[in-house]
Amino acid sequence: QVQLVESGGGLVQAGGSLRLSCAASRRTLSSYVMAWFRQAPGKEREFVAGINMSGGSPSYTTSVKGRFTISRDNAKNTVYLEMNSLRPEDTAVYSCAAKYGELVLPDRYNYGAWGQGTQVTVSS
Repeated sequence: QVQLVESGGGLVQAGGSLRLSCAASRRTLSSYVMAWFRQAPGKEREFVAGINMSGGSPSYTTSVKGRFTISRDNAKNTVYLEMNSLRPEDTAVYSCAAKYGELVLPDRYNYGAWGQGTQVTVSS
């Protein structure tokens, strides 16, 4: 099973930017569809963005379109989430996840491997 470790979270003011990274070990990342999810206090975990194995077909939840960009570098076994124009409502624990298959799917139950998460806090 692939192991995932996120980094890059932190505290940022509204309008600022952060870049999250998700590094994989034990298995090559190129075999997986990858996604970022987030969970705010008192809310369910929600899909943020996903990308297929070759780096194409990025998919985003509506609230982050035009502000967030997901990308991957299979040679470095790493997936990224570039977050710009951050808002207080983006505050959450962000986790990366991996699934087999070819389709990017928003349902978290399709993903079998998860990182421990990284906290993103956006102050107003």
